[in-house]
Amino acid sequence: MNANIRQLLEQGEGISVEFKKATNQLPDNFFETVCSFLNRNGGTILLGINDDKTIESVNPNSAENLCRNIANLSNNQQKLFPSFLIEPKIVEYDGKILIHVFVPISSQVHRCNNKIFDRSADGDFEIKSDAQIKNLYTRKNLLYSENTVYPFLFESDFVPGIVERVRKIIKINRANHPWNDLSNDEFYRTAGLYRKDLSSGIEGFTMTALLMFGKEETIQSAIPHYKIDALLRQIDLDRYDDRENIRCNLIDAYDKLMNFVAKHLPDKFYMEGDQRISLREKIFREIIANMLIHREYTNAYPSTFTIYNEKVESKNANKPHFYGLLYPDTFQSFPKNPNIAQLFTQMGRSEELGTGIRNVYKYSKAYSGSDKIVFSEEDIFTSNVPLESHNLKSGELSGELSGELNGELNTGQTAVYQLIKKQEGMNASLLSKELKMPFSTVDKHIRVLIKKHLIERQGSKKTGGYYIVISQK
Repeated sequence: MNANIRQLLEQGEGISVEFKKATNQLPDNFFETVCSFLNRNGGTILLGINDDKTIESVNPNSAENLCRNIANLSNNQQKLFPSFLIEPKIVEYDGKILIHVFVPISSQVHRCNNKIFDRSADGDFEIKSDAQIKNLYTRKNLLYSENTVYPFLFESDFVPGIVERVRKIIKINRANHPWNDLSNDEFYRTAGLYRKDLSSGIEGFTMTALLMFGKEETIQSAIPHYKIDALLRQIDLDRYDDRENIRCNLIDAYDKLMNFVAKHLPDKFYMEGDQRISLREKIFREIIANMLIHREYTNAYPSTFTIYNEKVESKNANKPHFYGLLYPDTFQSFPKNPNIAQLFTQMGRSEELGTGIRNVYKYSKAYSGSDKIVFSEEDIFTSNVPLESHNLKSGELSGELSGELNGELNTGQTAVYQLIKKQEGMNASLLSKELKMPFSTVDKHIRVLIKKHLIERQGSKKTGGYYIVISQK
């Protein structure tokens, strides 16, 4: 964070950076800047710094109260409409207390005190003319399909109980969240799930609501090309060893993709300070959340998440902000679906915008031994995360296998081998059921293990037989 603040100070105020003096209370024009950032390209506000970059500090005794006021007022439709939850952070820089406020770009047009503000390099300005306001709405509608209103989409089209489940997750993630006290109707409007399209007068649930909560058949009727293919390609590279075809809402899709990762990728022991963390979860929750949050859902290109021996690759339809490779120290975060992004963040399923890519870079080397990561921003967004150490050599991830494996096995083959060793006499059907792995995939793994002289089949060919581990000498 300190490096980021240093960079912002060197850069100075501009279209996406604003410094404001704040000792004990918020500046009167604070939410005008929030509104202009939401309406333009997003940006960062640093409280406790003068326009001339002089650091004066926020009163340490007032900092928490200021943060509370920002969060509460950003959720107050009398101050900011539509409301957009802002979560400030208290930081210490050069011995001084500052408040860092990141404001993402929004897919909606916002008003502060019933006035519309936009942003230029010179600061915030109110837009008043009908032409200016119409141009702003047009720009937002062209950029963000998540705002599409479906007037005939109703709560009965949602998966039963899913709204309550999401709200419970948000409450567990943050007990004092300002959304917790809202009715469902208020929650829908505050979170950008229900809106009125001022250009057409149509009112109703949005594409965000459809994708987050909708039943599979409802989503398919509105977006028939929507699907996510999760594939394991470690033996059969032309087709797949395992596949999950996902067409459900994004809440359930996230869980299905994380389960697919847990099924096929190991989790390495890792300590961060005095706490054990899951490297697998740290990395792939960001990759999966990124796929779901930033996809352009009007594009018929299917999303894919593929686990190979040497990498995990994801591909997603995209509306690029620029073309090229993304690097953690140089890229500018730009949400493709801000309302979806906000919901995932409030649920704790993704980090603040931009942090996810940095986390993948931060933890990848510890997980796989390589930091040769690729994030490519094109019409199809592609990410590649290396898995160089996950071709399991003798005992690499399991002490039980030490000295026993002749050659290299992938994760699936190792799982089959370990279960046969633990419960000799199992046949392919039992292995498939126990491992929750397709029978055809288990059969392929068995043939590899037999070829490597690690297991052998016993019993009658007529009955299919069973498998035992060959003793290694």
